[in-house]
Amino acid sequence: MSATTGTKTTDGGDERVLRTSPLRKLLGRPELGSVVGALAVFVFFALAADSFLRVSSLGTVLYAASTIGIMAVPVALLMIGGEFDLSAGVMVTSSALISSMFSYQMTANVWVGVGVSLLVTLAIGAFNGFMLTRTRLPSFIITLGTFLMLTGMNLGFTKLIDGTVSTKTIADMEGFPSARDVFASTLTVGGADIKITIVWWLAMVAVASWILLRTRAGNWIFAVGGNQDAARAVGVPVNKTKIGLYMGVAFGAWVAGQHLLFSYDVVQSGEGVGNELIYIIAAVIGGCLITGGYGSAIGSAVGALLFGMTSKGIVFAEWNPDWFKFFLGAMLLLATLLNAWVRKRAEATK
Repeated sequence: MSATTGTKTTDGGDERVLRTSPLRKLLGRPELGSVVGALAVFVFFALAADSFLRVSSLGTVLYAASTIGIMAVPVALLMIGGEFDLSAGVMVTSSALISSMFSYQMTANVWVGVGVSLLVTLAIGAFNGFMLTRTRLPSFIITLGTFLMLTGMNLGFTKLIDGTVSTKTIADMEGFPSARDVFASTLTVGGADIKITIVWWLAMVAVASWILLRTRAGNWIFAVGGNQDAARAVGVPVNKTKIGLYMGVAFGAWVAGQHLLFSYDVVQSGEGVGNELIYIIAAVIGGCLITGGYGSAIGSAVGALLFGMTSKGIVFAEWNPDWFKFFLGAMLLLATLLNAWVRKRAEATK
């Protein structure tokens, strides 16, 4: 199987060891359509908004993209594996709430709360994967159930423990400054302020791309998303692969949750609802197929970048931000159509 598209050559060989033309390689990239779209959006807002090309503005765009991209990367891997996670948005909030409330109630170093949050968030991801593989129910149903449970627990536990819908401040607790440096600091690069989330985002894209393109696990992900029965028949550990993918989403939620907490100190228990759709949109715009077995981590990053450029470009152009969802929906449709056209052209060159 190809680690790029999850397809085989007609003679049963591996596409990675066959000689192909540069055009065919280019057209075979899942993220090609999203890259073309990103360039078009960049040029559009560069012409429509004079402030868009300022160094400070580009830093703002990258920050907006990174907050989505941190989650879009593992969500894309999960979609390549043929599954969804509708609990991803509220899981980010759950991760932040666990860190904050555990640290405050236990009067512990905030790093203890961060560690407990990591373990609990990974357990939630493992639960999603375990329930999926044991019950064989659609991931839509499993993760919708988790979404509803987490939404209720976030609100219920926060009110029970803190008496309000938001957490108490932990800014004066031991370990907060160092944790903020790791999850919510700002770096100055070339005169521009760069949020640490951009570093996390790029690191996750690099690791995810390495997994997909250079490891056996990457081939397993494409195989499971392409045809899990066939994958199981040739010895692919389907259940472990899917559980691992859900735990990957949980890890992304933990990183995003810690950024949320250490950026604002307090967390509102109702946040995160609806963000799971944005993560899925970013992955689809980046070239992931709804049916699984096709996509890339780089594509999800480009999809997140498109989100960042559009959300901030509208502001820089001084347009009514109410139109943002319209542009997001239009980008989703256009990117999907463009990706489908690119795939047809790629197949025609074979």
